[in-house]
Amino acid sequence: MKTKFLPSIFVVMIFACGCTTARVGKMESRTGDEIIAAGKFFHTGTRVVLWLDPGGYDAYRTERRFAPLEKSDWKTSSEEIKTLTTPNRYGLRKKNLTTNELERVRGGGWDLPLLQSVVDQFVLHFDVCGVSRTCFLVLQDDRDLSVHFMLDVDGTIYQTLDLKERAWHATTSNDRSVGVEIANMGAYPADGKNPFAQWYGTNAAGKTILTIPKRLAGGGIRIKDFIGRPARNEPVRGVIQGEDLVQYDYTPEQYAALQKLTAALCKIFPKLKCDYPKDAAGKLIPHKLPDAELNAYQGVLGHYHIQKNKTDPGPALDWEKVVGGAQVILGQRPGVEPLLTPRARGQWRR
Repeated sequence: MKTKFLPSIFVVMIFACGCTTARVGKMESRTGDEIIAAGKFFHTGTRVVLWLDPGGYDAYRTERRFAPLEKSDWKTSSEEIKTLTTPNRYGLRKKNLTTNELERVRGGGWDLPLLQSVVDQFVLHFDVCGVSRTCFLVLQDDRDLSVHFMLDVDGTIYQTLDLKERAWHATTSNDRSVGVEIANMGAYPADGKNPFAQWYGTNAAGKTILTIPKRLAGGGIRIKDFIGRPARNEPVRGVIQGEDLVQYDYTPEQYAALQKLTAALCKIFPKLKCDYPKDAAGKLIPHKLPDAELNAYQGVLGHYHIQKNKTDPGPALDWEKVVGGAQVILGQRPGVEPLLTPRARGQWRR
């Protein structure tokens, strides 16, 4: 009886070993729309460049990214740039963790459920750098700061850190938030000076176009020959923190990518509600939230909702377009079918 079954057992063993062997050393490609949270990949439906990818921006590095190679090490950097005080521009999400949880994650050992229990805010910033390459230069080479995502003018999203990390971008909300720096020159007093003449021009049809200064050598934009246009032709004027400000709008490509990133984050993190701060009348709150309200708030918000001395993402950001678009993608709007991702429509390419 035993001898009778030996051949079939060997066949099963060989088949099993063969399948395993066939996978050893096999390269698996990313599709190019994934973000990383607790070491796991999540699709967004829009172009994402990770810190792991060629041309990515790696906030885990201690050296300056854009300094001459021979002067980029931490010792030389700390001697030359006095604003750099620590080789790490990020930290550990420690708040509200038990002693045992802290011990477990201090080496990077986050599991997704624990991270999901911590993250409940998504903070939007404008970078006042104009392009993401300059933004990373400022954060990594000049200041002890970091952010999880940068969103360039062409809609490319750069992820610089796993979402398990505590990026340094929003003071009291750092332990509980994910942050994105959106490439834009920012908002300025309506009756004051601004840099708009250097960054915006007019084409033959009278439409406003983005004109990246020549000194930035193209700005590192990923899409070749990209011509950026603000979503609204004229500067947008509005009151933030009680100050009358003016700002050029974000590009349609940025809005489309931000909708998808917002939807993905709200899907990944159940405590992160797909909504923004509103008053009793349902209108956007354009100033810092009172401490008690900020402490209780779970959702998408601006830097100015966290700090009184901040005005980003400015009066130009169309909150309803961003969050409303994300709600449609998630199927949270009654009577509206969820949007197909560009990839599902066959239109998306890395």
